[in-house]
Amino acid sequence: MSLLSLSKLLRQSCRVALYLSVLSGLSLFFVSGSVMANVDTVSQSFSHQVAMAASDLPLPGVQIDMNNLSQYKAFVEPLLAKLIAEDKLKIKIGESASFPVHPDYVAATNQYAENVSLGEQPGELNHYIAGRPFPEILEIDPRAGEKIAWNMRYAYAPDENEVEKFYWQYRDLRTGKIERNLAMYGRMMRFKHRHTTEPKPDLPQNPAEIYNALYLRVNKPPDIANTQLLIHRQEDDTRKEQVWMYHASQRRVRRLASGQTTDAFLGSDIMIEDFLGFNGRIMDMEWHYQGVKWLLLPFYRHTELPFTGEAIEEDNFELVDFGGQGNCFPNVTWQLRKAYVLDAVPLNPNHPLSRRTFYVDVQTASPALIKIYDRADRLWKLSIAGISDSRYHHPNNLDWQGAIAEVVSMIDLQAEHCTTLQLLPRIPDKAFRINAFNVQYLRASGR
Repeated sequence: MSLLSLSKLLRQSCRVALYLSVLSGLSLFFVSGSVMANVDTVSQSFSHQVAMAASDLPLPGVQIDMNNLSQYKAFVEPLLAKLIAEDKLKIKIGESASFPVHPDYVAATNQYAENVSLGEQPGELNHYIAGRPFPEILEIDPRAGEKIAWNMRYAYAPDENEVEKFYWQYRDLRTGKIERNLAMYGRMMRFKHRHTTEPKPDLPQNPAEIYNALYLRVNKPPDIANTQLLIHRQEDDTRKEQVWMYHASQRRVRRLASGQTTDAFLGSDIMIEDFLGFNGRIMDMEWHYQGVKWLLLPFYRHTELPFTGEAIEEDNFELVDFGGQGNCFPNVTWQLRKAYVLDAVPLNPNHPLSRRTFYVDVQTASPALIKIYDRADRLWKLSIAGISDSRYHHPNNLDWQGAIAEVVSMIDLQAEHCTTLQLLPRIPDKAFRINAFNVQYLRASGR
């Protein structure tokens, strides 16, 4: 062999070795799901900059309706564009601005994210302690959808919060008639992965390995008053959530089977699995990442909304009202946001849904819009969550330092019906006691 041939062969061998090395590295990267969290990556994950120079960007104060929809259609989710074209909805534009993310949450992301990884099986998350599990999402990552799902699960919220003002209304989408009014109370507590309230990051007494607990109680109307719901979301995603309901008429606590979490809750258009955007197990879904879009989403500053003075509470804080067809749509301003588009397909063939499509705000990991499809893959429901900047909210929430979901619509497009929720989440004045989230509490308070 000549020296020239030998040199050529060595160069080819080096290229092959380099290619295999890169391929192997990518394989290890995506199988483990690990992310090297440096300061720039984390900063980018929590940033919000509308770096678009298009002349047709919707400006603050503009109202998008059927007459000017064509000018702004590129920024409107297709279902919402259809409703606007049919004169069932109008969208008023607010300033597109960055939302706060609690500095303790950002610091925890910087400290811990580089050690977080996905397991080999869906629903397995390794070495998560606090912060955003995956600050960097890459389109070429075949498990990017799972990572966004985990970011939603562990999105920032205060470790303890309560809702003393919590109103549910069942409405006819065609006429706007209110068919039923519920007044409720709710509270939530994180047992693990805490950021703002001592002890951090975990409560010391948690033998059941609960991630968080949610408690709801109906105060009105009288026929279902004192009905209570308690949900324990497990830290281990392979374990089923624990759900109990206290029936006031029967004066007994009943544990709900897992299938009942997809039933209509108290006759509303909402399932328990719909709570908080998605209250199911990550392992029970196939998560398909569909890319990033700049879209108008219901993000706003509560204190800058044009209120009517018709829904003021005792402390002069006005709750968000509703408008559009049937008064089923949050009456808030919308702003241009960068969003992940994410499909969740149930693995259980008996699940009542074929899929959900989430529009997840990149900066806050909040699912502001969700389209829900029935088992025949026909569009069934639309969920809209109105989200306020905590700096422009109730004075007691200045320490929240994050996004506050304070109004929700679940619109059943097939049945032409909707359930609307108005709530005033607040950081409690005193830390909750753990026993306020156990089954014995349901029994004791139900007597």
